[in-house]
Amino acid sequence: MAKKVTMQDIADVLNISKNSVSQALSGKPGVSEETRKEVYKVADDLGYRYTPKTPQPVKEKKATGNIALIASDFAFSMKSFFGEIYLSIEKEVQKRNKNLLIQSVSSHARDHLILPSFIEDKSVDGVLVLSHISNEYINKVIETGIPTVLIDHHHPSIEADAILTNNRFGAYTAVQHLIELGHEEIAYVGDVDFSPSYQERLEGYLLALKDYGIEPKKELIFNNAPEEDQVINSYISQLAEKPTAWFCVNDGLGYLVNSGLKLKGIQVPEQASVFSFDDGQLSRLSTPRITTMAIDLPLFGKRALDQLFLRIDHPEEPYQETLLPAKLIKRESTSHGPKLKD
Repeated sequence: MAKKVTMQDIADVLNISKNSVSQALSGKPGVSEETRKEVYKVADDLGYRYTPKTPQPVKEKKATGNIALIASDFAFSMKSFFGEIYLSIEKEVQKRNKNLLIQSVSSHARDHLILPSFIEDKSVDGVLVLSHISNEYINKVIETGIPTVLIDHHHPSIEADAILTNNRFGAYTAVQHLIELGHEEIAYVGDVDFSPSYQERLEGYLLALKDYGIEPKKELIFNNAPEEDQVINSYISQLAEKPTAWFCVNDGLGYLVNSGLKLKGIQVPEQASVFSFDDGQLSRLSTPRITTMAIDLPLFGKRALDQLFLRIDHPEEPYQETLLPAKLIKRESTSHGPKLKD
């Protein structure tokens, strides 16, 4: 039995989004006449069944001069991380002589898919979504047709541009650094269900171990770790064999692991090294200060605005994911492992 042809098949042939194919076949505005004809041709070639629709007249949309920035209440509360991204966005918007409209999304609004009024009535030219709200909510925003760029979040179900940290390579670099110091018993601490970033950092951790011929140990992979001191302390206590190094997916967990090890009388870095990610305040306030992967937070804002205005001017271009590098910052929490002590 022949495989049924889908809109995604047509999109893949033309290297455009499934949404653009849908717009073309339904006669909706948002794609050029040239693209519409190409979609019809490929649909005919592949044997896709559709009813040609007369293209709807395009209403000339006047620019509002407004850019929206939305994020969950939780994301806006993380001032040391997302605050720097917000400030860079504000600066970039001002440089372009635009207005920035900001609104946090409560859990109630998220769960009931209630959009901010300035998005619902389309009084903004573009939307920036900071971190994860929910995939359903973000897709509700995208369905308005307003150009949208995600910052520090992506998912296969979302068709949108995204500005991301190269989490896999950053985590790989972190674990590689620990291995080169002589560590092989390296723990992973993070909640992979909380953010795609943490899942990607687990993948980088595992890839580094694989490349260096180190078999990962299930008991050392704490992949549903919440940022709660009692849980982290309990995990450290229950390990029969203590790892000589800890890779934590963010600075909050790095801080908690560092504190938990000291409570157990394990000296950092003499008996165990600690490595975190993000280079936030907690990595600098810890004693000892924590080795971490630094993210250029202001660059997020600049790249996000560049991509948003590119999307506004060229709505038919394929969606892009931009990966920004993370930089190794060596501090006092990491030192040579047992193999190199002699």
